[in-house]
Amino acid sequence: LPYQEAVLLLLGRKNGKSYEQAKPAKEAPKPFALPEPYGTMRRMYAYLMRQRHIDREVISYFVHEKLLYEDTHHNCVFVGLDGSGEAKHAHIRSTNSEGRVFRMNTESSASEHCFHKNGTDKSLYVFEAPIDLLSHITLYPYGWQEHSYVACCGTSIQPVLERLRQNPKLDTVYLCLDNDDAGNDACDRMTDTLEDMGLEVQRLCPVRKDWNDDLRAKFEKKENLP
Repeated sequence: LPYQEAVLLLLGRKNGKSYEQAKPAKEAPKPFALPEPYGTMRRMYAYLMRQRHIDREVISYFVHEKLLYEDTHHNCVFVGLDGSGEAKHAHIRSTNSEGRVFRMNTESSASEHCFHKNGTDKSLYVFEAPIDLLSHITLYPYGWQEHSYVACCGTSIQPVLERLRQNPKLDTVYLCLDNDDAGNDACDRMTDTLEDMGLEVQRLCPVRKDWNDDLRAKFEKKENLP
């Protein structure tokens, strides 16, 4: 181009258009770190017991196993460990009973290592949310410590596959996802994959949307009895 046109082009003024700005370089993801714990867990216990009606002994079990605690913002923190017992995932759930619900996975959490519990028998119970996992144990406590459980913190099958990889003796999977379109569709997808792997798969469906809804309804019914 002639010099004058070349200068205008480089300055981004030719035909009244500017060149696209260079995109800033993406920052490297931060290494995974658990949220800072608070000095006590009173608010977490109060929320899970009074608002969610989860059994105190169930909460204390996961606290003792260092899989559940209260952070400095008074959120519930559900911890996921890898095969060597190192924390790799944290799901945060606010204890606020009013306003918009706050829940998220912390940055750089490894999605395959979600909140879970290893058992001694051959059964694995699969949930979307950690609170639904605790609610199901509260509703059906018989033999629960013998079972394995995982909360996918969503509807991905990756946490399920990781539990099966780490515990090859598991041969029966109970899909306990939400009773809604997303949960039912995820159950169909998981069933196809798991049955192709030669596993027995059963769908356990809550009466209401999720297991905590069922637990709260049971509690409210008991409260209303004469």
